[in-house]
Amino acid sequence: MLILNESEIRALVDADAARAAVEGAFRALHRDEATLANVISLPFRDPEGVVHIKAGHLHDDAVWTVKVSGDFDPGDGAPMRHSGLMLVISAVDGTLVGVLGDNGYLTELRTGAAGALAADLLARRDVTTTAIVGAGSQARFQLEALLRVRPIDRVQVASRSRERAQAFVDEVAGLGLAAQLCDSVQEAVRSAGIVVTTTPSTTPLVDAGWLDAGAHVTAVGSDEPAKQELAVNVLASASVVAVDDRRQAAAFGELHHAIEAGVRTEQDAVTLGELLEGVAPGRRSDDDITVADLTGVGVQDAAIAALVVREATRAQVGRLERRD
Repeated sequence: MLILNESEIRALVDADAARAAVEGAFRALHRDEATLANVISLPFRDPEGVVHIKAGHLHDDAVWTVKVSGDFDPGDGAPMRHSGLMLVISAVDGTLVGVLGDNGYLTELRTGAAGALAADLLARRDVTTTAIVGAGSQARFQLEALLRVRPIDRVQVASRSRERAQAFVDEVAGLGLAAQLCDSVQEAVRSAGIVVTTTPSTTPLVDAGWLDAGAHVTAVGSDEPAKQELAVNVLASASVVAVDDRRQAAAFGELHHAIEAGVRTEQDAVTLGELLEGVAPGRRSDDDITVADLTGVGVQDAAIAALVVREATRAQVGRLERRD
């Protein structure tokens, strides 16, 4: 059994490798070459938090993965505290192959990778300005991955915490990009070719009336039925609504709220796998509004965990423990 800690894992995989792994997972899911388990969600009250348990198996891999990921609100205005680990298990005999003590890093990385993949499939090629709503750790992962697929040179930031937003803006400026701290989500979204929402909000933050023609929106925060970052009119006005998994998005994604409002159906949505495989149309014109509703699926975790184990084995990183 291989045991890896967070620092070892961070040295093994980067945003490019993560995007390739996630792309393969979505292709496999579309081809029915992957198994996706239902999500288990455990809420906590004091402190307020939630733990998600996700699992998946890519049929070409000799291992499958269980991921435990937690988000807890410290209650003092500080950012959400993320934690997590992944268990990599043999698909041949059921033995434990690896314990990845990533502390939530791989979840953050694969979520950023999915956001960049969605933008690459749906956003205009000439986009140079992005709005990022939220200034926590996922905002940083989304931007890092997005910079690899589009020539972004301007970032407009809005967050409920001005202090965190200012810190993020300073980091962005340090990358040599133009960075603007906005007083509202509306200000940030206007004139942005790509809008990324990365919050745990339970009330809509982005309205369709604020979006420029041709904008692409990626929402990653809605991973429970009560969460919602986009007004339903955003999905109603979109020419394409893409999801990671229809069933999951219809249960608790932005699509869930649009279905409840009667402006979309589950069948209206296309999957990232369908876009990758060329069996569903994407953007048709430069004026289209497109949306990616990403709830996070277990095959993403399976893909990136298997990648980590392969890279660790190749590099001889980590500790090997005997199985009794």
